[in-house]
Amino acid sequence: MDLGLRDKCALVLGASQGLGLGVARALLAEGAQVAISSRSASALEEARDALPDDQRSRCFIVPADLGAEGAADAIAAAARRELGAVDILVNNSGGPPPGSPSATSVEEVERQFARMVTPLLALTLAVAPAMRERGWGRILTIASSGIVQPIAHLPISNSLRSALVGFMKTLAGEVAADGVTVNVLAPGRIATDRTRSIDTALAERTGRSKEDVARESAGSIPAGRYGTVEEFGAVAAFLAGAGASYVTGSIIRVDGGAIRSI
Repeated sequence: MDLGLRDKCALVLGASQGLGLGVARALLAEGAQVAISSRSASALEEARDALPDDQRSRCFIVPADLGAEGAADAIAAAARRELGAVDILVNNSGGPPPGSPSATSVEEVERQFARMVTPLLALTLAVAPAMRERGWGRILTIASSGIVQPIAHLPISNSLRSALVGFMKTLAGEVAADGVTVNVLAPGRIATDRTRSIDTALAERTGRSKEDVARESAGSIPAGRYGTVEEFGAVAAFLAGAGASYVTGSIIRVDGGAIRSI
């Protein structure tokens, strides 16, 4: 199936590893030009160097720390220099530390808001006007299954990612008639370094092995396993493609059936 992404230009955040890199690879495989961004220039270079030759030439690196002042404007400007335009924006940020709700500090919430929410809103607002003028655009925000079914030990993530959902849903209604779609991806347990670190933290808190924690978690998923970044990237690429032009304002679950609500 041709997704109509050849020569489209995408900016993918948090793309040196994990879900972001999986999405970037999927878009590159469909012929898109992709700017990948994260804090570490060396990690971005390593990710790009691992690509096939034909994809490497269409992949550009934009090192930046999302939490730094002015980072959103700098990333948007760098992406435009490399790509000429941003047709597809994939919002993605690291997750906050786990913990119990009652032990959460307001100061930590404020710090994480400035890193997880503010720059993604700023980037979205920076690229959306040009998308509307061109009559075509895709804005995808990677969140978490916790926005639908809160995860007990991730109270900050549940809260702040839900704030993004509210904004993106509202924006979707404003820009739909201009050919711009705005959707949120809700990944479940995908096999990434982030998932492994969460499993490790839970194992340490409960005195169990990481293997036992992962096995129990996988057993709670109807699919019986963690997902792969390739499976996640395939869904993101479809939503970014021409065939998904009538899908907007939606939360798309990529969770193996883990969320039990309708």
